[in-house]
Amino acid sequence: MTQAQTPSVQIEAPPFEAPWHGQVFALAAAMSEAGYFTWSEWTEMFGASLDALCWDHALDGSKDYYIAWVGTLERMMVEKGLVVPDLLAEMKPLWVEAFLSTPHGTPVVPAKPAGADV
Repeated sequence: MTQAQTPSVQIEAPPFEAPWHGQVFALAAAMSEAGYFTWSEWTEMFGASLDALCWDHALDGSKDYYIAWVGTLERMMVEKGLVVPDLLAEMKPLWVEAFLSTPHGTPVVPAKPAGADV
């Protein structure tokens, strides 16, 4: 088949269903490229996360996949000493609340954790 005979392919769906899917993917890739963990470490831990989720329910390959991605990234950061587990546990609901209560197009800013100096 020559180039003139090659059928055109149109991709109608975005590569990620939601912006946060792409953002968490990019964050993990950037952290690996920066040397915080190897991609082999990532794939091993992420595979284990997916395996654990499969026991609970059939995976849909989109939202649940990226929820596993976030959970794996959190576990990796804790395992590597990049985040304090108690602070992560305290900040996570603050981010969720900020996300859910922030109007679209406005930067999401979580409340400060109790006793924070910053």
